[in-house]
Amino acid sequence: MTAAAPTTALTVGQLADRIDALAGGALPATLSGDTTAVIRAVAPLDTAGDDDSGFVANVGYSHQALASRASALVLAAADAQTLFADGRAAGALVSCANPYAWFSFASQLLNPLPPHRPGIDGTARLGDGVRIARSARIDAYAVVDARAVIGNDVWIGAGCHVGADAVIGDGTRLYPGARIYHGCQIGARGIVHAGAVIGADGFGFAPFAGRYIKIPQTGRVLVGDDVEIGANSTIDRGTMGDTVIEDGVKIDNQVQVAHNCRIGAHTVIAGCVGIAGSAIIGKHCQLGGAAMIHGHISLCDRVIVSGGTLISRSIAEPGFYSGVFPFQPNRDWERNAAVVRHLDDLRTRLRRLESQARRAATDHDEQQP
Repeated sequence: MTAAAPTTALTVGQLADRIDALAGGALPATLSGDTTAVIRAVAPLDTAGDDDSGFVANVGYSHQALASRASALVLAAADAQTLFADGRAAGALVSCANPYAWFSFASQLLNPLPPHRPGIDGTARLGDGVRIARSARIDAYAVVDARAVIGNDVWIGAGCHVGADAVIGDGTRLYPGARIYHGCQIGARGIVHAGAVIGADGFGFAPFAGRYIKIPQTGRVLVGDDVEIGANSTIDRGTMGDTVIEDGVKIDNQVQVAHNCRIGAHTVIAGCVGIAGSAIIGKHCQLGGAAMIHGHISLCDRVIVSGGTLISRSIAEPGFYSGVFPFQPNRDWERNAAVVRHLDDLRTRLRRLESQARRAATDHDEQQP
């Protein structure tokens, strides 16, 4: 049941029309030069050839752009005017307000996912009462437990496990080895990469008599539409109530989202981020790699957190937050760390000196005739 990846070739003009449709008219582009040039792939500026499109992130890549053999260059309007005021000798120019987005749409169109043939592999195991759309595909050794619902055009990869009463929305793809626990729901057009675990127990234990008593985790994980979850990432089910991942969230590899968290729509989370239980992350936030978010706090919409930053209290104002001391040679770092350890003592001594200075100034004024 394997399928080869399709090959796609479009002219620059055709790409522009399709991207305009995908973006709902929100990404207009100006085309110049040879718009009939055929594009089969996107490629780096320095290796792009006659059938490729190159992407100019900023004018700092001007030397590569000017020397590129790509049939089409995608760049910001201002950069196009700076680099190619008199046009381009060969090929096409595509200038727009957001070349990165245009490039991304182009890459999607030129590199579609391979189509799947509907069907259920003979080695797959299906529980009682499952509902599987005719257009779905279930690969070898996958398990779909009782009463699970598998939507239209879903692709469940080899060795996946979909738990009882789980729901997989239309057009979603589970890569091999993904695990969706009982009762959890994945929305439409989702992507869950290999090794991801959705709905494992939250980390809940009550101390009692020198030991810990497990707290049953009775909630679910509810994942919205157009969500992507990276390889080996884990999203725990709620203790009571649900863990919620809203529409359009993008989660990188090896991210931990603990029980009862809520991640707002269109937030992006880079690799190795850890989000502790009951944290609420707003919409359109960006969490850099290895950031740590304390439990039971909230981040408002449009917060950006630098990689490696620890957020230990709630953030109520949108903005860019960092908490990582810049790296430096270890000898310098050790000297600064020694100072940091004594900051409280230094503050006390400074306050004492300030107090003494004020008293001395007062005594001096009183002694003046």
